[in-house]
Amino acid sequence: MQFFSAIFAKWSVLVNLAIREIRMQYVGSALGVLWQFITPLVLILVFWVVFSVGFRVQPASGVPFAVWLTAGMAVWFAFSEIVSGSVHAITSHPHLVKKVVFPVQALPLIKVFSSFSNHLFFLIILMALMLILGVGTSFHALQIVYYFFCMVALALGIGWTVAALNVFARDTARLVGVLLQVGMWATPILWDINILPQPWRSIFAINPMHYVVQGYRDSLFYSVPVSDRIGETILFWIITGSLLALGVIIFKRLRPQFADLV
Repeated sequence: MQFFSAIFAKWSVLVNLAIREIRMQYVGSALGVLWQFITPLVLILVFWVVFSVGFRVQPASGVPFAVWLTAGMAVWFAFSEIVSGSVHAITSHPHLVKKVVFPVQALPLIKVFSSFSNHLFFLIILMALMLILGVGTSFHALQIVYYFFCMVALALGIGWTVAALNVFARDTARLVGVLLQVGMWATPILWDINILPQPWRSIFAINPMHYVVQGYRDSLFYSVPVSDRIGETILFWIITGSLLALGVIIFKRLRPQFADLV
């Protein structure tokens, strides 16, 4: 419990560091924060042209492909940003690592806060697309708060592990980049899991990010309550809980050597 209580003790410091990181991204940029709109818009447009126009992918379960795609991309890019940013959480803050009083396990949370702003811009674009294309929603849309929390828990479990390992093996960052690219294609973001035959569908459904991505779509478009996904929920939390426990154990074991290596 001390591992987590130390994080909450520095909550305000983490928020300030996240705000500073967001500002630093746009220092010297003429468009500034507008890039948070431009970047997701370009990504959505590129994937929409490739899959909807080029490959002529049909709407998924009656939902326009652009909307269906954006919902998956919104949560995946937040997850990817947290994990990839966590890799350098320790090595990029040596001044904080060497402070005995600062809980370095809190550093990956900086990426959680900074990625949240980008996620909000993605959601704004998604809501605009839903409005333009006439896609209705219901009160079940509020469930995305729960699914966002699920994504953060999963990302932190992985984030603590890769942050600690990167101090000792700097190739960790490159490996994580490759695995995230593979993970994007292995997760039903650009394709519908229902196109797979049943044995393969069950295998791909084990991927915990499938639970989160499908949860966003179920909440926003299909009005499926979390209670209808009990089996998937239990499996997700078994996997995520295990990754969180592993991340905490690895981080605590390696923590004493961080200051000597950064």
